[in-house]
Amino acid sequence: FDPADERALRLFGSSFTAEITAGITLGLKLVLSFIGVLTLAIGGVGVMNIMFVSVTERTREIGVRKALGARPRDILAQFLAESVVLSVGGGTLGVVLGLGLAGAVGRALTVTPVFSPGSAAVAFFFAVLVGIFFGLYPAWRAARLDPVEALRYE
Repeated sequence: FDPADERALRLFGSSFTAEITAGITLGLKLVLSFIGVLTLAIGGVGVMNIMFVSVTERTREIGVRKALGARPRDILAQFLAESVVLSVGGGTLGVVLGLGLAGAVGRALTVTPVFSPGSAAVAFFFAVLVGIFFGLYPAWRAARLDPVEALRYE
């Protein structure tokens, strides 16, 4: 490597290195964003399945509540509250596990992980938002159950 060689400076100059680094960083951001969105969608489908199972197992209870005068919005609120509790628990567990794993990997690699409370808050907010969004349809289905059919359900 001859520092006086103009071609070598063009290949190994700081602007060239900055361009490569920017490209790699953009690629990593895109891949990690895709993984994050995919993970949220999979978690949302999991919440929806759990809520559908809950509605199915408690069809008779829903029928009794409706027969005793519960309004559809009461049933909707009950199942949405359950969905929020599930997603708050999942969001909390995710943030705690993320911090713990970052600390463990940091200790193993002898680096100091950087914690951003804003990032943790955004992650938690999106976990709750996904739980509410994916819990809406099962809650809506529960609220629309016919009390007579629900009481007849075995």
